[in-house]
Amino acid sequence: MSLYGSLLSSDQFQCSICLDIFTNPSSTPCGHSFCVSCINQYWDGAKVCQCPLCKKTFQKRPDLQINRTLREITEQFRSMSGGGAGGGTSPREKSRVKGRECAMPNALLDELTKKLPRPHGGVTGASEEQGGKPIPGASLVTAFIASSVPDQSPIFEATAGGGAQTNVVFSESSGRRRFTVSGAASSHNLPLCDVHRRGIMIYCRTDGECICPNCETEAHFDHDTVSVEAAWAEKQAQLKESEQHTQNSIQERLLKIEEIQSSRSQLELAANQTTAGSVSMMSALTAAIERAQADLTHVVEANRVVAVNQADAMVQQLELEVQELRVRESTLAQLYTSDDHIDGIKNFATVSTPPPGRDWSAVSLNCDLGIGAICRSLASEVEKFQEQLRGITEMGFTPSSLETSLVRAQPRIKKVQEYAVDITLDCNTAHPRLLLSDDMKSVRCGDRHQLFPDNAERFDRVVCVLGREAISSGRHYWEVHVGGKTDWDLGVAKQSINRKGKIEVTPSNGYWFLSLRDKNKYACRTEPSTDVHLSLRPNKIGIFVDFEGGQVSFYNVEAKLHIYTFNDNFTECILPFLSPCTNRVRNNDGPLVITPVNTSE
Repeated sequence: MSLYGSLLSSDQFQCSICLDIFTNPSSTPCGHSFCVSCINQYWDGAKVCQCPLCKKTFQKRPDLQINRTLREITEQFRSMSGGGAGGGTSPREKSRVKGRECAMPNALLDELTKKLPRPHGGVTGASEEQGGKPIPGASLVTAFIASSVPDQSPIFEATAGGGAQTNVVFSESSGRRRFTVSGAASSHNLPLCDVHRRGIMIYCRTDGECICPNCETEAHFDHDTVSVEAAWAEKQAQLKESEQHTQNSIQERLLKIEEIQSSRSQLELAANQTTAGSVSMMSALTAAIERAQADLTHVVEANRVVAVNQADAMVQQLELEVQELRVRESTLAQLYTSDDHIDGIKNFATVSTPPPGRDWSAVSLNCDLGIGAICRSLASEVEKFQEQLRGITEMGFTPSSLETSLVRAQPRIKKVQEYAVDITLDCNTAHPRLLLSDDMKSVRCGDRHQLFPDNAERFDRVVCVLGREAISSGRHYWEVHVGGKTDWDLGVAKQSINRKGKIEVTPSNGYWFLSLRDKNKYACRTEPSTDVHLSLRPNKIGIFVDFEGGQVSFYNVEAKLHIYTFNDNFTECILPFLSPCTNRVRNNDGPLVITPVNTSE
């Protein structure tokens, strides 16, 4: 103990703040130790907490605890030195006591190594650095270190042999983590530390550095360290997570690009529809106003002419009657002033009786110009225009407000394509004029009836065919190539529908489908039928069925646009429905083809 104590100095146990031996020492995160009261007083009132020695700044004031191990070592030093300072030594001979770690001074370790007996007797005369020779009895060094500090278990053990094998063992004494490094550590397969020229085999998680065992002992004694292999395994796992995260980010961005491009296409289509719709609607209103203006001018002018002619006629008649009354007035005045009483009496009856004339008291000129009907008609047009404006305000501007509202309510085609199913045709249901392909994927209308048995499932008047796969639950999607056909029907129908004679194809009768007539007239067979305005002619139609949701939706596959959706309540199985229609004008002989769903487009 005296030998070990003589190698220690009071500088190693001195607080740099109070310049006295540690009292209840505490270590900062940077590794320097101070009296716990001194460092707390040093930090009290300071805006930023810094280490008094290395000036390292801490973002948050560290929660310091008393370093019990250093306190015990300090108390042992007090007792060994009699409460005073120990003798000074050279820097190479000083023993460093950091936190909970106590390392033997290098000078003492070298001295003990030289004096250790060889297995056959004698004393080693050279260290590992001097000759790279084995150090027999090196475990005695560890035993000596353990005996130098009472009641303390060994901090580390080192065994070296020929410079080819290195074992480093850290104990669990006083709760300290144990770490072991074993295996080859020659300079041929391990990089060497620039300071200690030892193999770098440890990774400090606290500082993020690869270090050698000496670095850990001197500068990283209280840090979280693992082997380089273990650290690299952790980094590889993190790299794998980062790679997966990057791949997910790429996929998200590719999907976002697709979504934005689809939105751009829809925006361009909506812009064209809005322009065409606005021109049509405004032109209709302008035409109605111009028509009303022309009618108004014509009616007003006609009524004015009639009223003027009527007024002229009445004035002319009144003027004639005035002339007649003035003649009678003159006659009465002459008779009144006559002195011939007998002549006056004779002519009195003739002159006093008023001549027949018209009662003008109830007569007036008709000033009605006849514009009421025109104004009412124009008001109706304006009211219709205002109703359209209200619809545009609520649902957007497209030629069909119904189409717009359904486009917003329905999922995108990429989403419904996830429910693709394999659909085939049921030849037992096909009308006798229909020609089916061998794989039951294509149907077209022939010129004459074929000799098929008239079974209960077969249509005998409507030129159509049903699918073989019944839909009773879940979601299903398939696509049909319509090409350049001028007429066709596509959709679904109840399994129990009437298949004989004339059929009313409406939802109430179990039919939900989209129709094309005369090459460009699209309609959904609702009650009454709903016209569907499509600016882009579809080449392939997608049909989506949500049985529980009660929906049958139609999509333009190439344009990725929603067309129409039926909303109903399905109470029994439904089947795919196809009708290529007849070839009346010799330009509708193409087939309807059920095609595979390509989700990669």
